[in-house]
Amino acid sequence: MPTRNAEATWNGNLKEGSGSLKLGSGAFEGKYSFGTRFESAPGTNPEELIGAAHAACYSMALAAGLGKAGFNPQRVHTTAAVQLEKVGEGFKITKITLRTEAKVPGIDAKTFQEHAEKTKSGCPVSQALSATNIQLEAKLV
Repeated sequence: MPTRNAEATWNGNLKEGSGSLKLGSGAFEGKYSFGTRFESAPGTNPEELIGAAHAACYSMALAAGLGKAGFNPQRVHTTAAVQLEKVGEGFKITKITLRTEAKVPGIDAKTFQEHAEKTKSGCPVSQALSATNIQLEAKLV
């Protein structure tokens, strides 16, 4: 399996400084700053990138699991809400809420929920983030 890479550079102090990041594939480059992370300034932040990675991994893993079980998902759409909070003297990602909707012909709601829950703990990004409270809202459409 390939190793995936990314890089980031930070210039200056925390409040006035700024950073840039780039995915090794070249698919994305972005700027980040104190304002993009802790306020509402335009740009990206680590939590948003973690959310994108988690949503993408979960969607693929759920589609794979459903396929292995004999179902053919037409669409799996997942969002990830990543909460960063002040904890003590620092900050911590305290919760990630995955919200997924899937169109899967021929599956009943109970079976779908079982696959969705199994995927929550089984997808590689969920495993990497297992120290964080991960919640799931799964809906069959």
